[in-house]
Amino acid sequence: MIHVKTGLDRLLADPFHYLKGKRLGLVANHTSVAADGRYSWLHFQEHADVELTTLLAPEHGLYGVAQDMEAVNQALEPATGLTTHSLYGKDAQSLKPDAALLAGLDTVVFDIQDIGSRYYTFIYTMAFCMEACKEAGVRMLVCDRPNPINGRQVEGNRVGDDCRSFVGEYPILNRHGMTAGELACLFNEQFGIGCDLGVIHMEGWQRDMWYDQTGLTWIAPSPNMPTLSTATVYPGMCLLEATQLSEGRGTTQPFEQCGAPELDAHKLASLLNKKNLPGVQFRPQYFKPGFQKHAGRICAGVFLHVTNRQAFKPLITGIAVLRATSQWFPDVFAWRTQAYEFVRDIPAIDLLYGNAELRERLLSADLSLLDIEQSWEPDTQDFLPLRHDYLMY
Repeated sequence: MIHVKTGLDRLLADPFHYLKGKRLGLVANHTSVAADGRYSWLHFQEHADVELTTLLAPEHGLYGVAQDMEAVNQALEPATGLTTHSLYGKDAQSLKPDAALLAGLDTVVFDIQDIGSRYYTFIYTMAFCMEACKEAGVRMLVCDRPNPINGRQVEGNRVGDDCRSFVGEYPILNRHGMTAGELACLFNEQFGIGCDLGVIHMEGWQRDMWYDQTGLTWIAPSPNMPTLSTATVYPGMCLLEATQLSEGRGTTQPFEQCGAPELDAHKLASLLNKKNLPGVQFRPQYFKPGFQKHAGRICAGVFLHVTNRQAFKPLITGIAVLRATSQWFPDVFAWRTQAYEFVRDIPAIDLLYGNAELRERLLSADLSLLDIEQSWEPDTQDFLPLRHDYLMY
């Protein structure tokens, strides 16, 4: 098996080339692990010619213990004695580092494992840090890591200007097929951040690789992203966060299963299997979430078995689940009405999908799943050449 060398490992192999004599800030979480299994902040602290002064952590915190949309406070990192400053607090202003945090720094290093979906917030933490670095005159260095669901397949539409949020700050596709380092360059040049940016490339990664082909150890990037199988379905099943259906949070297999107490699991599985969606089979499923939606209640629904991950289309599959449940179980299906990622005046489904069209037309008799897929084509054709200019592998 090929063993990919991450950007972090390449940086640590020759840190002084980039960081000698520098005062360093580090944006990281528990996925920032070197080939020896040790955290990046321990490595940086041990280098005599590198002064690590500032730790910043994204949603879920440095060690990934907080649940989604749970405010994280600053805390002491026990191994280094450094204060970890949270970039996910109680309001939208907390998402971008304050200028005071960057004062006196020479370089900010970003090293966090992304999962390849537009909704996943770590790439926007990266972008907001890039903005702060631009304003402070500090260099930003991104250590690249694999896109775990491969870097070739793309799917979806772009975010409209009126639906920008922390789950879609820039007009990229739902499944974008890019690495964090590639996205950093795209954000910096195409979307006008304009910071002093460097990217430490990986060695050995190929675009058609899935994470289990890299030789790297999977570390769950967040509490509800436990496996590569979860990441595979997430670009579509994350849409269920915008409903009152359980997306499986509070269980050991989030996003691979979904449902609600009043659903008919066998009927829903049968309806979805008749769609003959590529690369997936639906099994009637019963589960009881330990927390969040329907906590402590038995939910009936479906489990997604991805039978061919190359053929599988996560986004249209997620939309098929939404359509079937809303059409056949209207008394159970409802959209989320609470604030979502600090936004109160735009429905969560519009933020996730990128516009209001899915919500407004989901039940239209004259709109098929194929029609929905074909509606993405203009966005896809606009995005692909833009994306191509920033591919590094």
